[in-house]
Amino acid sequence: MKSFDYWVKAYEMNQHPEGGYYKEIYRSENSMTTSYGANRSLMTSIYFLITKGNFSAFHRIKSDELWNYHYGDALAVHIIDPEGNYSLLKIGSNVENGEQLQGIVPAGSWFASEVIEGGSYSLVGCAVAPGFDFDDFELADKNKLGQLFPQHKILIEKLCK
Repeated sequence: MKSFDYWVKAYEMNQHPEGGYYKEIYRSENSMTTSYGANRSLMTSIYFLITKGNFSAFHRIKSDELWNYHYGDALAVHIIDPEGNYSLLKIGSNVENGEQLQGIVPAGSWFASEVIEGGSYSLVGCAVAPGFDFDDFELADKNKLGQLFPQHKILIEKLCK
């Protein structure tokens, strides 16, 4: 198996504010006006890489995000929808273990991710439509999110910066 460092160097990845590393690989030249009045690319896509012991902190964006498995171990994506319902999306190649090669995080949902227990690292792709813009990105405040969804407080405390 290729090392974590191999991918960071091969794709000249940068640290992501939510945790892990990323490299934007596509940004549509075409744009649109979103339902909230912003001008955004039709779609964007990144490679995202995270190691065991690290996590992508709870955050939300204003667009749907499609996650795709590429290499390494499975990734656990923890999702809390706006009504407070929790779901676990496992992005990986072991279908018998409930993993999926791709899955969606709906717009407006809070989500965080981590390598599955026993894994080393995960390399995935994330496509966002309408396209990602940091103006549409909100990193969770641990205390506020915990107050909003007290039923998920332990997970929120574990996966917030």
